[in-house]
Amino acid sequence: MFDYLEEILTTLKQNKLRAVMTGFSVAWGIFMLIILLGSGKGLQNGMEFNFRSIAKNAIQIWPGQTGETFEGLKKGRRIQFTNEDYELLKRELKGISNITGRLYLWQDVAITYKNEYSNYTVTCVMPDFLNIRLLNIVNGRFINYNDINETRKVIVLSKSIIDNLFKDEDPIGKYVKVGGIFFQVIGVLEDPTNKDSKDAILPITTGQGVFNGANRISNLALTTESTSVEENKQIEAEIRSFLAKRHRFAESDTRALNVWNTLEDFQRAQGVFGGIRLFVWIVGIMTIIAGIVGVSNIMIILVKERTKEIGIRKAIGASPFSVIQLVLFESLFITAVAGFVGLLLGMGLLHIATMVLANIAEGNEMIRYVFYNPSADFGVAISAAVVLVIAGLMAGFIPARKAAAIKPIEALHDE
Repeated sequence: MFDYLEEILTTLKQNKLRAVMTGFSVAWGIFMLIILLGSGKGLQNGMEFNFRSIAKNAIQIWPGQTGETFEGLKKGRRIQFTNEDYELLKRELKGISNITGRLYLWQDVAITYKNEYSNYTVTCVMPDFLNIRLLNIVNGRFINYNDINETRKVIVLSKSIIDNLFKDEDPIGKYVKVGGIFFQVIGVLEDPTNKDSKDAILPITTGQGVFNGANRISNLALTTESTSVEENKQIEAEIRSFLAKRHRFAESDTRALNVWNTLEDFQRAQGVFGGIRLFVWIVGIMTIIAGIVGVSNIMIILVKERTKEIGIRKAIGASPFSVIQLVLFESLFITAVAGFVGLLLGMGLLHIATMVLANIAEGNEMIRYVFYNPSADFGVAISAAVVLVIAGLMAGFIPARKAAAIKPIEALHDE
């Protein structure tokens, strides 16, 4: 092994410029492959960051206005969800794991603590809300069914609201005024995708009673037990059919209900990035192939220059396999060293980019929604290493066959 290595290094020293230029083409191919894959991962991370605050198998439904006449009823009727819609869906439809109704107090409501106050949008929900909107409880607790059943005047506030109203004071157990009515703070939450979000959350029964919401619900949100888009779409169709019968509109009336199927959007986005990754691999491999051609050419030249030497080897008993092994080993050595340099440079640049983006995100979180943590994981490095080995073998195959086919008698007459 060491004899092979010493011989390779001696040969490459005699052709320094040619070896460096050929190695550069291989290193550049691997470098670009790693950078492109890392950039694709950064875009994918940005996309997935948008879904961090909501369950990936969620369905959200907003009532609209009918766009078609139905059973003698004119189009343009406004659909209004009620508590009964929530109760019936929860009880009768299979495949639903969590469900909540939401009531929005459309006008901003003044929330006051001592001398501090500001206007915020207040949302009234049910306990399952936290399994649909994936918010983090950083202090206290979230709304529970006792709060719902007993219409307790309790409230959960975003950390940004707490920081504004309470400063450094512990808010749990304290009372704030919401529209002039006292509510006890029971929890503090934070949106993982937006630390500056301002959420003020009440039990829905309390909001309906205190703020004259009657039994109205602004929209419905739920998660399903399905893991495929097809199953999720089936449940969506059943919900649409159910609500169409209850509120008397055509199932085909897309204006009567506005539906957002998170799993469908998420998997569609995943499919797009799958296509991007495939494109990146094709571009990267084509770039590496250009390097392979360079390595193959230099090996052919080296075999030609060493024809007499190879003839002598074979004349004193070297087998064709040993000659092939020598040429392939040289080819692998060039591609492995050059590729490893390209791999290190690519991973290093991605690491620097990740640190820079992390510093930018501390001052502007919007960067996380677009391009974040453009890393190439261990699997990518292993894949690149496999590509390198294959590239080295391909680059050396033709020159090795030429070398093995050299006849000693002809080689000794070669000038």
